[in-house]
Amino acid sequence: MLTIDHLRTRVGEEVAVSEWLPIEQSRIQQFADATDDQQWIHIDADRARRESPYGAPIAHGFLTLSLLARFSTQHLRADGVRLSLNYGLDRVRFISPVRVNDRIRARFTLSSLTDVEGGVQLSWTATVEIEGGEVAAADHHVNRFAVGHRRRGREVVLAVEAELFISRADFS
Repeated sequence: MLTIDHLRTRVGEEVAVSEWLPIEQSRIQQFADATDDQQWIHIDADRARRESPYGAPIAHGFLTLSLLARFSTQHLRADGVRLSLNYGLDRVRFISPVRVNDRIRARFTLSSLTDVEGGVQLSWTATVEIEGGEVAAADHHVNRFAVGHRRRGREVVLAVEAELFISRADFS
């Protein structure tokens, strides 16, 4: 488990790498059902093979983006954090598709750590890699974590800004 003091020494460094996660058709279908985004390019495998430029169904961009939460909780939990909230997105670009059965993972680099009233703010660069290739997407978003205990009726807050770059990684 990380501590804020330890993270202060890691600015500019890669702090964590998640496990590989296969993006299976069942996960894409569940996301389509949850969001009512039933576009054929995501859920109709036969049609996607015949008609899409990708030759297979592709994951929703927001599905790929939402998995950043899963990847970050694998390795980026800090002692004293009581609550983690997604604070928002600044910019998102989906550059290349994540095809069904691709495996993805995330790398997290701590870009900055700044003291703010009641806590600290961390900026992260998160790179989501797809085994075997090209850049898929980019995003900048902010998370906030409540840390420690309440002081004089206020929560101590840890804010995280994260830049997400999804790319195809060519690993041997």
